[in-house]
Amino acid sequence: MNQNPNKSVIYWLLSGCSLIYIMVIVGCITRLTHSGLSITDWSFMGSIPPLSDSDWIERFTKYQQSPEFIKVNFTMKMDEFKHIFFWEYIHRLIGRIMMYVFSIGLVVLLIQKKVKKEMTPSLILLFFMGAMQAVIGWWMVYSGLQDKPAVSHFRLATHLMSAFTLFAFTFWFALKLIYPKDQIEKGEGVKLKWWLLSFFVILILQIIYGAFTAGFVEGNAAKIRPGHIFNSWPKMGDSWMPEQVTMKESFYLNFFENASGIQFVHRTLAIALCLLLAFIWYKSNKLQLNKNQYQGITFLIYGITIQFILGVFTLLYQVPVVLGVLHQTGAFFLFASSVYLMYHSFKKPKA
Repeated sequence: MNQNPNKSVIYWLLSGCSLIYIMVIVGCITRLTHSGLSITDWSFMGSIPPLSDSDWIERFTKYQQSPEFIKVNFTMKMDEFKHIFFWEYIHRLIGRIMMYVFSIGLVVLLIQKKVKKEMTPSLILLFFMGAMQAVIGWWMVYSGLQDKPAVSHFRLATHLMSAFTLFAFTFWFALKLIYPKDQIEKGEGVKLKWWLLSFFVILILQIIYGAFTAGFVEGNAAKIRPGHIFNSWPKMGDSWMPEQVTMKESFYLNFFENASGIQFVHRTLAIALCLLLAFIWYKSNKLQLNKNQYQGITFLIYGITIQFILGVFTLLYQVPVVLGVLHQTGAFFLFASSVYLMYHSFKKPKA
């Protein structure tokens, strides 16, 4: 790494990856603490939080005009408002810091002539994806500031996956610079290519359903969170597949807009991922993997074991903030490990 001519660009990209991770985790806390609708305007006063009593009164007065306060939090006091405001403010501030790191960092790298011409298309795409992440974030929050004081689980999942996509692209870009094609060691990981791709696709679906589980879904009388029902394992209540899973009239409604159906899919995908990874592990033991491929498989094996256990305890304890954050971290680690392993398995080694 010390001899890598792209060292500065690599550190810049990895700094962005770290900020994206922090952004996702604080976003998770914001969601679990019901803080996401506490700031009712997009600019959020620049980068300076309320400092005086009059500033806080102004912010609280604006919040009191929102549907969430009127319909849900009408008994909320100032101290409670400060708590939810804090997490949403930090979430947005990290987004702003990330913008500064990417933009100012790029300017510095350009001045130092560290950016090569062939990096230009990737950099343009990177900044476009970052801008889209901000737009999607406001699109999500805006929906909860209208008549219904809740964010659609579809918008929540879109926002989460845009962050994961931005991370995947940034991390892959960094890996290309850390491990150039002519320095990739020989290994038979390419024989696992389609199995790894299948695992990655199912993992993405699982992360999406994780967002669905954390979101609000229409119930019989009110919106409910799929993660707050059937808090038992391994069965859902007294059944492996209770009748509530298929109580709606269509496949789409049952598995996309039915809280019980969403949780059932999330549970099922977790088992599918474990079984598929066990098969990949079995196949990999018969191959001559290079060091990076072996590391990637190892990361996934340990990662999915811990993540499965975290998922069960998160469900049993009805999604407390600490376990919810750890579960989100586990998903991020698995996602990053999958990208790392696919990079080293998809690229053809040097002759």
